[in-house]
Amino acid sequence: MSDLAIELQDVAVCYRVPLHPTLSLKQYAVQLLQRKAAARDCWALQGVSLQVARGTALGVVGANGAGKSTLLRVLARVLRPVSGRVRVRGSVAPILELGAGFDMELTGRENIMLGGAMLGQSRQCMERKLPAIAEFAGLNGFMDAPLRVYSTGMVARLGFAVATDVSADVLLVDEALAVGDIAFQQQCLQRLREFVARGTTLVIVSHSPALLATVCTHALWLAGGRVQQCGAAQPVLAAYQQAML
Repeated sequence: MSDLAIELQDVAVCYRVPLHPTLSLKQYAVQLLQRKAAARDCWALQGVSLQVARGTALGVVGANGAGKSTLLRVLARVLRPVSGRVRVRGSVAPILELGAGFDMELTGRENIMLGGAMLGQSRQCMERKLPAIAEFAGLNGFMDAPLRVYSTGMVARLGFAVATDVSADVLLVDEALAVGDIAFQQQCLQRLREFVARGTTLVIVSHSPALLATVCTHALWLAGGRVQQCGAAQPVLAAYQQAML
């Protein structure tokens, strides 16, 4: 078995961006049929090659639009690149958008079951985990209330608690640590450290180099969809911070 959890070779992702805004799907279809739907290519990733060993905690930094979230979607198999090779070994738990897939009319308890089902967990398994999930999210008194009465932070806390209460070989986290108060953020960091200590490969995107420095052993700096620098966390994060001044 390879010691690599993630291998990317010359990966590229391109979005088609309309040059002229359309007001409706019908209008876009008419423009397309009339060959008037002009668009330009927007390369979110270009020539990205990367190797991540098992058990590595990799932090990903870069300015807005650098391709960070696109990279995580490629690793999560949500997005297929237009070229290049992607190999991710083992089970993957993506946290790309906290609370994604939740139903606002269902209760917290019911959404835990729903979230677990989307992660491949049985109902019996999630019933056993429910008390610990509610405790971690600090929502013991709200499990039977519909999500529509939750605050945005409460939904995000529940989403993080559900998504990280699974066993996975690779954990992908996109800006999930910006939710909740400082105490909850510290809980999240501790849980991520526990994942890494168990040998889970962690790839986490954040705009905070200081936060990544507390969790990650390695870092990747993306700029304009290309790898600017990759290696040990401290020098890469320091170079990124210097460039942003």
